[in-house]
Amino acid sequence: MARLLSVNVGLPRDIEWKGRTVHTGIFKDPVLGRCQVGRLNLEGDGQGDLAGHGGEQRAVFVYQIESYRHWQDQLKRTDFVYGQFGENFTIEGLPDDAVCIGDRYQIGTALFEVTQPRVTCYRVGIRMNEPRMPALLTSSGRPGFYFRVLEEGEVGAGDEIVKVGEAKQQMTVAEINALLYSPDHPRARLERALEIEALSPGWHASFEALMQGNATASAGGNAGLMPAAAAHPVAPGFRSLVVTAMDQEAADIVSVTMKSQDSQPLAEALPGQYVVLRLQRTGGSPPLFRSYSLSGPPSTEHYRISVKIEPDGAAGTYLHEHVRVGDILDVSSPRGSFVLQSAERPVVLLSAGIGATPVLAMLHALTVPGSARQVLWLHGARNRRHHAFAGEVRRLMLALPRGRSVVCYSSPGARDSAGEDFDVKGHLSRSILNEVGVPREADVYLCGPARFMTDMRAALGDLGMKPERIHLEIFNGSESMTPGVVSAPARAPHLPKDDTNSGPLISFARSGIAAHWKASAYQSILELAEACDVPVRWSCRAGVCHNCEGGLISGAVTYQPDPLDQPAEGNVLICCSRPQDDVVIDL
Repeated sequence: MARLLSVNVGLPRDIEWKGRTVHTGIFKDPVLGRCQVGRLNLEGDGQGDLAGHGGEQRAVFVYQIESYRHWQDQLKRTDFVYGQFGENFTIEGLPDDAVCIGDRYQIGTALFEVTQPRVTCYRVGIRMNEPRMPALLTSSGRPGFYFRVLEEGEVGAGDEIVKVGEAKQQMTVAEINALLYSPDHPRARLERALEIEALSPGWHASFEALMQGNATASAGGNAGLMPAAAAHPVAPGFRSLVVTAMDQEAADIVSVTMKSQDSQPLAEALPGQYVVLRLQRTGGSPPLFRSYSLSGPPSTEHYRISVKIEPDGAAGTYLHEHVRVGDILDVSSPRGSFVLQSAERPVVLLSAGIGATPVLAMLHALTVPGSARQVLWLHGARNRRHHAFAGEVRRLMLALPRGRSVVCYSSPGARDSAGEDFDVKGHLSRSILNEVGVPREADVYLCGPARFMTDMRAALGDLGMKPERIHLEIFNGSESMTPGVVSAPARAPHLPKDDTNSGPLISFARSGIAAHWKASAYQSILELAEACDVPVRWSCRAGVCHNCEGGLISGAVTYQPDPLDQPAEGNVLICCSRPQDDVVIDL
């Protein structure tokens, strides 16, 4: 007979961890007497990170005393107490390899349904004082599981757990867990899992992605876990291209056009993608790595990048002062997930300054003959001197039967003509977006300076645009994801305090930082990135969740520990990787 041994609750609290403050509800204590169960939570309980824990599908976390005994033996521990694994219900019986998703249980006066295995994160490692715990729980087939509350009621220690129903498609918690996290994803089992009505939407979406990935992926990896930022992986390495043209697009923007030396076709970029340049400087200085969006039409013959020349920008200054037609540049294959979607929805291309480059490539792609998509080109510039691609955009817009362009100048020059050079004086704003009539069902592609991106994203949200319809390109890295970490003032990427001139050089291409690896100081490339304040994404920090997966532009790594499922070819999990030699990471 299965029994409820302990009911454990705890409200989120702030704790200190690795020099950070973490807001977490992982610490649970047993309840004396009976406890009220609500639809979203137990009385007196809470979660610090509602994006990863809690909610209707994850209202109650369950862990078994049999697994306690397993981990006591494996870890040589004798200090476990109820709530040790952050669970709400410590139970006897109902092992993960016997309980099925969709099974229903009566406990006390409440009714529950099994929705998904536990998704482990770094906080269980904090609670257990064992950083490997997220990987150990998942790989062991003992993750525990979540209940959805079908009928609210009261529960208490000692209550019998009575099975009252089950799903038509029987797959255990352990099977579902392995299907996502192991390297084996048989299509027949994925199809079975997708038939389980009780399976939580998040896991359902992961299995849908795996089905799609099985049909289309050629680079391997786990499509069910791969974040959008790591999509479209390509092989590491650089190709030598010859510069065929350099064109002044605006007072501070230069375009560089390149082609192959051997007449072999280039890899065709998806509209919106970028390439990484390796700029070999003289005088013994290490090379510079910089990411530049492709700004021209889709082509296997030429790549065009457009670079803003900043007064203190090392790479832009180098290109402007030292690179000439006929020179050779080392260029990566196109990469990036900021790409034009193939749906027929309206398209809004929203940019400012040099942010026009990736959306200009999208505009080129949209001008295919016969296209009937509604396209809005919304661009902000200082004035005509700083308005790049003005004539090119006008020509492209003429090819779009449902195209419309609105250009704003924040500081028009004396000779700049309203109605000819620009349409509106001032900055792009919510009121302008409203006047233009941005379709609420459109896909919006947004790129520009950081403040512009923040303002436009908020304005689009105020107009009722769904977040999933707003696509962002951030030139100096990606949006960070550090679940539970209390926000600290943002700092620009920088060299770590203890950087030396020895050890492998780790270059973070999108952040423009190159630092040396010191094995005695860092356990992973992630820890070095954090020491440099490079924007990063992570959750488990143990090779399980793949949130940290990103592009490996060049070099090779080893893993410690080995990830449960390898990343796609050309990608890397920075949370558990170390460099074999110099590496370049797409961060």
